[in-house]
Amino acid sequence: MGLFDFTVEAQSGHARAATFETAHGTVTTPLFMPVGTHATVKGTLPETLHALGAQIVLANTYHLSLRPGADLVEEAGGLHSFMNWSGPILTDSGGFQVFSLADTLKLDEDGISFRSIYGGDKVRWTPESNMDIQQKLGADIIMQLDQCPPYPATREFVQGAVDKSAAWAKRCLESHTKEDQALFGIVQGGMHLDLRLESIRRLQEIGDANQAAGGRHFDGFGIGGYSVGEDHEVMFETLGDVARALPENKPRYLMGVGNPTTLVRAVHEGVDMFDCVLPTRTARMGTAFSSTGRMNMRNAKYKRDFTPLDHACDCPTCRQYTRAYIRHLVKSNEMLASVLLSQHNLYYLLNLMRKAREAILAGEYEDFYREWMESPAAKDY
Repeated sequence: MGLFDFTVEAQSGHARAATFETAHGTVTTPLFMPVGTHATVKGTLPETLHALGAQIVLANTYHLSLRPGADLVEEAGGLHSFMNWSGPILTDSGGFQVFSLADTLKLDEDGISFRSIYGGDKVRWTPESNMDIQQKLGADIIMQLDQCPPYPATREFVQGAVDKSAAWAKRCLESHTKEDQALFGIVQGGMHLDLRLESIRRLQEIGDANQAAGGRHFDGFGIGGYSVGEDHEVMFETLGDVARALPENKPRYLMGVGNPTTLVRAVHEGVDMFDCVLPTRTARMGTAFSSTGRMNMRNAKYKRDFTPLDHACDCPTCRQYTRAYIRHLVKSNEMLASVLLSQHNLYYLLNLMRKAREAILAGEYEDFYREWMESPAAKDY
């Protein structure tokens, strides 16, 4: 197998089970990527992530470029050495974070200017400088710099974001030189199916032209601009058509989504990869995922409940600790509560994707999907 080869091993309906080759190992899909914004998944050691079954960890270019800085990370040997993670790493471009800070943002044809949230310094990014930053960080998979429109937004604004993202995709692809690093293009278009299909067509044409000139094509595609405030039912009006319009021989990555039911539904539509801060963020709020739905561990009904957190889960938290103890930790504001709940919530999503893969390989994803959608958990996510 060659670097960045993507092989679909089985398909059940539109759902796909595949392998993807990276410089730090082969990953299997469908997969969920824990988010380590600052080069750490909050409350979770790298060795714990490995034990839970995490294949890829995501880190954030915006934050790491500002603190501690890409040059320092490069000096440390790249993100793998810096954060002691031996598996594959994906960095997003930071574009989503920049465009969420609209009050400090100045956008032009060449790039974007903004102020750092760490001290207010002026920062200037172009597609070329963003590629340079991500190459210094040294992740296995990096993302193009794009413009992510908010929701709601006018069609005219979304069209402009499609145009800008396509122009910047070309510049990112032409300036990216790290041979052992995959570069993904990003599909934009808001909730307009025709604009999303236009975005895909333009990305394909950019990749084809660059490849014809002796360069590389995009190694995969992110589906951006969803889960930005719209109801998830609105997202699913177009997501399936968008996913299946992408090349069959490249990974499809739905960015920023971690709701369990949304993952199951998106796999059903042909999506391969996901990431989200949801499992660790909800853990810090004292909330656990479970086979029966969300559990608020502050609830008094758990005070004398000496049973496992989730009877259907075999993660270390569920094997070793009771609901009563976890509630005690949450109520006492002990950081171990966040550690144990993060461990559980991450395992929940990682294991959900493992089960989805098994169902696809067995040709039974339609049954898996139907059983999930009829389960108590589905109604609570």
